[in-house]
Amino acid sequence: MLHIRVIAPPRLTEQVSDLCGASIAVTNLVVLPGAAREPAGDLIQFDMAREAADAMLQRLRELGVDQSGSIAVETIDVSISVGATVAEESAPGYDDDAVLWDELDARTAADARLSWAFLAFLALATQIAAIGALLDQPILIVGAMVLGPEFGAVAAICFGLVRADLQRIAVAVRTLVVGFLVAIAITTACATASRWLGWIGPADLSHRPNTDFIVHPDKWSFIVAVLAGIAGILSITASKSSALVGVFISVTTVPAAGNIAVAIPLAHWVEVRESAVQLGVNLAGMLIAGTATLATQRFLSLRYGIQLPVPARTAARRTPHRPAAAPGRPAGQANRKRRRKRR
Repeated sequence: MLHIRVIAPPRLTEQVSDLCGASIAVTNLVVLPGAAREPAGDLIQFDMAREAADAMLQRLRELGVDQSGSIAVETIDVSISVGATVAEESAPGYDDDAVLWDELDARTAADARLSWAFLAFLALATQIAAIGALLDQPILIVGAMVLGPEFGAVAAICFGLVRADLQRIAVAVRTLVVGFLVAIAITTACATASRWLGWIGPADLSHRPNTDFIVHPDKWSFIVAVLAGIAGILSITASKSSALVGVFISVTTVPAAGNIAVAIPLAHWVEVRESAVQLGVNLAGMLIAGTATLATQRFLSLRYGIQLPVPARTAARRTPHRPAAAPGRPAGQANRKRRRKRR
């Protein structure tokens, strides 16, 4: 469930209230005339099943609420209400399949920015990966994969390609390029200092059976990157952060950057070249797959997504334990959905 807060000018309040009241996916509707001060207007709050939220936000923008007022969306962790349960069960589809495009827009916009936090996390992850390569320790490589923040920028590029947002693409590409260059430069400097101190030498990269996959890009590297790109986009759109961790562990972007950084001062130029290819293959696979996944979700959303106003409440609204099936959906399918959600 989502909680949506709307501040609307009085001339739009009735339209917004009617839109909410007509939806089987809305519950806990509250209208407070004149309650808002900045911007001035009426406060309208309601809870809504995630499945229908994207269509609702689109209709609110069509009414001009985003220009003359404001719209805020929050996730409800727990909602103890029969009305909320009925709203979720009655809304067509499932919350895991619903894509909230405004939420994705805001998230990718934030992830596309080149921040000090992004640079710090990427530099630290690259250094851990470099140490893992030197010590031939897969556990350090995995830790570096999890720590790396680069998939957010990759997702931002995918979103920009689907939405034809050139500025989003340019910002995200700059973040990736500058981020990896800075991370590699910092790690290379540390590796150079370590060689001067005698801590590392060329022999450290000569034999490492546990981590030599970093310098052997092949068709499987691309296939894994493609699968990881699909899984990453799905985990973001479905708000499944646990699945996103698996994506981080699957791709060899940060380990390749770490290997480049440590191979330069040790003069392993073949490894520098192969690691750069590995980095490019993984980024390309994620970008292609992520863009295709988002484009598919966009097409399905436009073709088969909910169109508001959702059909008016039926008598099932007064019979919470057996909500009526949505129009065009057999009663058996609605009951199966209810049982699935309760599980």
